Amino acid sequence: MFTARNKGRLALGAVAVGAALALSGCASGDPLDSGDQDPGADSSVIVVGSQAYYSNEIIAEIYAQALENAGFEVEREFRIGQRDAYLPSLEDGSVDLFPEYTGNLLQFYDPDTEATASEDVYAALQEALPDGLTVLDQSPATDQDSYNVTEAFAAEHGLSSLEDLASVGVPLVLGGPPELEARPYGPTGLAEKYGVDVAFQATGDTTVEDLLAGTVNIANVYSADPRIQTEGLVTLDDPKGLFLASNIVPLVNAAIADEIADVINAVSAKLTPEGLVDLNVRSTVDQESTAAIATAWLTEQGLI
Repeated sequence: MFTARNKGRLALGAVAVGAALALSGCASGDPLDSGDQDPGADSSVIVVGSQAYYSNEIIAEIYAQALENAGFEVEREFRIGQRDAYLPSLEDGSVDLFPEYTGNLLQFYDPDTEATASEDVYAALQEALPDGLTVLDQSPATDQDSYNVTEAFAAEHGLSSLEDLASVGVPLVLGGPPELEARPYGPTGLAEKYGVDVAFQATGDTTVEDLLAGTVNIANVYSADPRIQTEGLVTLDDPKGLFLASNIVPLVNAAIADEIADVINAVSAKLTPEGLVDLNVRSTVDQESTAAIATAWLTEQGLI
């Protein structure tokens, strides 16, 4: 197997082989030597990876099918794991392309970043990446921390924004993973940014269930979680940038970035926050396969 990183070496090899064949043809008059180059001599394989997370795998499959439709040969290395497992594969060149999330990736490389707004995070990420890696256009779609309430709680207290929580007259209890209590966007961040005091309860994997049961009245849920749609949750706006923006962004080997940019940027431009939730619903609720979801979405968007 070879990858796009070997194109230059393969091309040089093809030139050398071609020269040898040409000399041989002059000497022997081989009637089978037409002088035409093998159209596959400079082909390449793009290795697309994904996290062990259904939403990330769907995006990776969309990338893969879009590239195949454009004539690239693609190899899939899905469900690799978390960043400490897959980033070394990108850095050593064994994986070429990976769907990532701007804010979380920036924090991985620059834990002390103060960027929060989408464009600021994207710019800072480009500076923070190691040599050999780059990002293509970020997508409007995000999969980031968000605070959610039930429709009933939002209606009762007139809530649409985190700012509105300051006027709620009942005790507020925030639920989320245990580490949220110490995160800068946890209870301390709510107090500093919005003047909102909350108690904290570690709910972990049952956060949404606890919100629906009334054990907590605010829940930390990733913005692309399909339960926001299926359970009718209300995501509170964050006008002051409490959360680090985390747009979906293609992380790519810099050596092939220009080669695949047009195809992958066209995909990114079509991914929306609402569309990402819908893709996730197709997986978790409708139980469609990743390949079928990707094909349907690319077709709907006119990309294949």
